[in-house]
Amino acid sequence: MLGYSALDILNLALSLALVIFSAMVHEVAHGWVAYRLGDATAKRAGRLTLNPARHLDPFGSVVLPLLMAVAGWPVFAYAKPVPYNPNNLRNPRTDEVLVALAGPASNLLQALAGAAVYQLVLSRLLADGGSLVVGGASFWVLRALALYVYVNLVLMFFNLIPLPPLDGSKLVMPLLHGSARERYYHIQSYSLPILVAVLYLVPMVVHFDPLSLYLDATAGNLLELLLA
Repeated sequence: MLGYSALDILNLALSLALVIFSAMVHEVAHGWVAYRLGDATAKRAGRLTLNPARHLDPFGSVVLPLLMAVAGWPVFAYAKPVPYNPNNLRNPRTDEVLVALAGPASNLLQALAGAAVYQLVLSRLLADGGSLVVGGASFWVLRALALYVYVNLVLMFFNLIPLPPLDGSKLVMPLLHGSARERYYHIQSYSLPILVAVLYLVPMVVHFDPLSLYLDATAGNLLELLLA
């Protein structure tokens, strides 16, 4: 790749792989919680699996994160949304919120697990008198763990933005009734491309990037805390 060193390319490939895996876990978490709360739609569709073929979206899982990584933006990706029928939930109004929060919660758990392993590996390395050599085995293990933590923190905080179709918007679901609720379901089916354009392309025009400021203040600061 023109202008990229071998280290840059390896970093990019590693980031994409971790984003795709973390996004799949995020979607499976939605389906699993929905299943536990009474809706088997995702299970019947074969989506309660980590098989990439069942989840990858050509644009959202590969092209979009690749473009963002090359552009130097916070890497975001999405897998095919896991289907579920809110009418099958035992308590639809409250259970929809739990289903929505399952995705960000899975990212938080992944970030905490990654940080714990990072600290364990780092402490063992220091105890053995080792040192980090760029390109060495220890370097790549710690690099992968740090990226895994960061990717999941970004996915968590991004999805908590209260705009459809992100998970944070589901927090308003208990407030919607009748036709307003139906319109919401209709809007969320095609609003993700619009949202991505607004959050990533508009800042290029107005030269103000609130998304990066938000992610730096949330995911960035929490990353420093977890890996300190």
